[in-house]
Amino acid sequence: MLRYREELGLLPVLRSRPSGRGPLHRQFSESDLSTIRAGVEIERRYDITPAALAFGLRVLTDPAVRASVTDLGRRTGHLPASAPGRALDFEKERALRALGRK
Repeated sequence: MLRYREELGLLPVLRSRPSGRGPLHRQFSESDLSTIRAGVEIERRYDITPAALAFGLRVLTDPAVRASVTDLGRRTGHLPASAPGRALDFEKERALRALGRK
C-alpha cells in the first residue's frame, strides 16, 4: 500500500535513493509517517480513495487541471459564475494598494 501511495504522490518526496545492491528500502521519518497518517485520515473522513486524494492535490497544484475542474464546476452549478471575478478584483486592488496607486 505504501508503494501505491508513493506512485500517487501521497508520500513526501524521497530526497535520496538508498544505494547498494538488492531491493531499495525506504526509511520513513516521523514526519513521513505523520504525513501518511494525515492522508489516511482525510480519506476516512471524506470517504474517498487514495487516487481521489491524489487528484485533489493535483487540482491544487496544476493550474491547467484547476481551470478545467473550475470550468466543470461552473457548468454543473457547483460554483457560481461570478466568484472568480470577485477574487481577481480583490487581488488587483491589493496589488494596486501595494504599489501605492489607490
